Amino acid sequence: MAIYNSMKNLLLIFFILISSIQFVSAQKFVNEFLNIGVGARAHGMFGSVVANVDDATSGYWNPAGLTQLEAPLQISAMHTNWFGGIANYDYLSIAKKFKGDRNAAGGFTIIRMGVDNIPNTLNLIGPDGTVNYDRITTFSTSDYAGILSYARDLNAKGNLSFGGNIKVINRSIGSFGTAWGFGADLGAQWRGEHFSFGASARDITTTFNAWSFNLTEEEKLTFQKTDNVIPVSSTEVTLPRLIIGAAFHTKSGKMSYLAEADLNISTNGTEAGIFAGNNYAIDPTVGLEVGFADRVFVRAGVGNIQSVINPSTIDQIERELEFQPNIGMGLKLGRLNVDYALTNIGSVSGILVSHVFSLTLDFNARKAISAPIEGSN
Repeated sequence: MAIYNSMKNLLLIFFILISSIQFVSAQKFVNEFLNIGVGARAHGMFGSVVANVDDATSGYWNPAGLTQLEAPLQISAMHTNWFGGIANYDYLSIAKKFKGDRNAAGGFTIIRMGVDNIPNTLNLIGPDGTVNYDRITTFSTSDYAGILSYARDLNAKGNLSFGGNIKVINRSIGSFGTAWGFGADLGAQWRGEHFSFGASARDITTTFNAWSFNLTEEEKLTFQKTDNVIPVSSTEVTLPRLIIGAAFHTKSGKMSYLAEADLNISTNGTEAGIFAGNNYAIDPTVGLEVGFADRVFVRAGVGNIQSVINPSTIDQIERELEFQPNIGMGLKLGRLNVDYALTNIGSVSGILVSHVFSLTLDFNARKAISAPIEGSN
């Protein structure tokens, strides 16, 4: 009953917020770098971890999972050359358990996605019309997010937890423009002997990005001559998104098995989604993990399932099912976890393959050393 009421309240909050912002004219795809995901373990399962996440990456996937930290302090980091090396995606998180009852825990996460060495050709053509390649410079575009998390158990049994995030976003395009944004997330988890359930409501307040641009008069003139729109200060809005998941986990001897299915519910309606309309989309993902002796783990996941138009059909429009598979593995070496994931195997969905590496390190509390008894040998 407790998990039912908690999930019901979280769903109610989400849909009230959705209904209250239908009048907002906002871009459908804003702050997409925050939808990529963190941690090679989660990527190997295609992000199907909302119900089972229990480490420092919980600050991103579901803050309620922070209550399940096994170590007093944990640090997690990830580096990825995304989209075949086009972009760099980096993540660092620090999570800590607090003293007291109800397994209270907190964390801080920082995420950066950047594309470097982008050619700036605005000054390629001089005032006299001549082309001078020496006038080409480079710039970088980068997206940052800082996430502050807090979670605690809601009952004495310790199987129901609730958490929240406050996040600050900074985005920049060279020296041309910058944006600041703010938002909040909520999450809940219920854990049983073999089944777990989780929900994560992201951007529940909507996340606003306020852009400001700084272009010289010469750069504005170049925009006009090339029939480009001169960017002006504006505001972007990220609409709420709800992710719900159910996981099954069991052990047999030295083997462990975990399977989770998630539903990502958003207002970003897409024609290609298998469950989508003009103002909504429901994207399913599935992840599997098999472990041996709690030391070696093999993972697989499927997501980004879409019904796309077959370009080879001419007389009539035919659609075919397209999906993105991921695989991964992990090693637990004492206090250190090393994880790897290979995303989009075989480029089934047309997205370039990416290699994801992450490390997680536990810092255990020091054991008190008792003083020797006087006169003892």
